[in-house]
Amino acid sequence: MIKYICYPKCTTCQKAQKWLDDHGISYDLRDIKLDRPTLSELTQWHKKSGLPLKKFFNTSGLLYKALDLKNKLPGMTEEEMLSLLSTDGMLVKRPLVIGDDFVLVGFKEAEWAEKIR
Repeated sequence: MIKYICYPKCTTCQKAQKWLDDHGISYDLRDIKLDRPTLSELTQWHKKSGLPLKKFFNTSGLLYKALDLKNKLPGMTEEEMLSLLSTDGMLVKRPLVIGDDFVLVGFKEAEWAEKIR
């Protein structure tokens, strides 16, 4: 079963969850604000995803902007970025889907259709 990590008030997360439901896909739901990802989880997901770490940041979030991360991230190490992401779930781009052999960040319907079955 996949893990579906989201912020329930986010409209993109609601759309993605509807997609999962409409396609009969079972998942364990986790609210990213109430149960933020740990440093260990983020490290594993980053490695499994094959994506640049900056793709895990919620660049449209208020906290991202308040911390001026657009200008700070380029000078940070991966360890510093992962540590920062683990401090607040609202910094993490969502939704996240974690499968046995894949990690999807954000909702891209075509990508989800290809990976989730």
